[in-house]
Amino acid sequence: QVQLVESGGGLVQPGGSLRLSCAASGSILRANVMGWYRQAPGEQRELVATITHRGTTNSADSVKGRFTISRDNAKNTVYLQMNSLKPEDTARYYCWYSDALGGASWGQGTQVTVSS
Repeated sequence: QVQLVESGGGLVQPGGSLRLSCAASGSILRANVMGWYRQAPGEQRELVATITHRGTTNSADSVKGRFTISRDNAKNTVYLQMNSLKPEDTARYYCWYSDALGGASWGQGTQVTVSS
């Protein structure tokens, strides 16, 4: 089992920036994908961005050009740099892990609120 611990959420004004981190521990396979999803109140959980262990990324159209996902394989940590934040980015952000053997884990989430 893989445990995920997120950090870095908070309250920020529109146009501001935040950086989320997610540290993985436990039975981590080298061939894995990690990423971020988000869920706003009353909405379904949606993909924000993912990154493979080789660095291939994928992101939602709504965040392209504003959010950047990266990872440090030596630290088993994935990051989400969020710039030019908008009120509609307000949500709980969840870290996600999936590996080649079908294992999958979710973090507890970290709240991001964009408001003036």
